[in-house]
Amino acid sequence: MTLKTTIAAPFRHTRKSGMKKNELVYYYALDRKWMSTEQANQLLRRAEEDGLLKQENGLFLPAFDTATVTIPVGFKPTSAIFERNDPMQELIGRIARERKVEETEIVAEMNKVIREGFDTNLLPPAALTILAKKYQVSSDDLRDSLRQALRKS
Repeated sequence: MTLKTTIAAPFRHTRKSGMKKNELVYYYALDRKWMSTEQANQLLRRAEEDGLLKQENGLFLPAFDTATVTIPVGFKPTSAIFERNDPMQELIGRIARERKVEETEIVAEMNKVIREGFDTNLLPPAALTILAKKYQVSSDDLRDSLRQALRKS
């Protein structure tokens, strides 16, 4: 959520629906002093990859409604916005915690579902989703990330 808040901030603050790359880098690095210019460029690349920003006619546009994002007073993003979260690893951890078993056991069960249930014709993100449903573990917040992982496979 912090990444989404960080992306929404310049659009909300300037009341613009689209901004040039140099305007965004200026906002993050020089105006707010939240990060270096290199980090700001990295942030924009990541936001594009994650589907939070899109480019049209040389402008960056948020791919979500920025009005729905609450930006707390004094907000400053942490370094966590630069970390990639692996949705598969997150879901493996959730299922393991719910079942009170080791993550390796969940991976083994995932592989068993792929091998025995689908004759190796199922990708790991889909198998994990099946396990999450089986054990009633919430995965709705990871759905989009898991779909992207499926597309990359």
